Amino acid sequence: MSFASTRVRRQLREVAQLPEGAPVPSPCNNVCRIDAATGLCLGCLRTLDEVAAWGSMADEGKREVWQRLGARAGVEEKA
Repeated sequence: MSFASTRVRRQLREVAQLPEGAPVPSPCNNVCRIDAATGLCLGCLRTLDEVAAWGSMADEGKREVWQRLGARAGVEEKA
């Protein structure tokens, strides 16, 4: 498991517990390198489009990105 996957798994639990209306934190950890094979940031597992759009996203969109990050990190959806 990669550093990014481990970190995303931990942070996803924290994001899931945020109260309604709380600001959604960025997954960025200042390891900003894009893997040429996957197109994902090695630090946070986001795509370049997700990184670029983050600042203008509503919290709902940010939560959706977090869910995609969870899937990329191998976190199973809970029913």
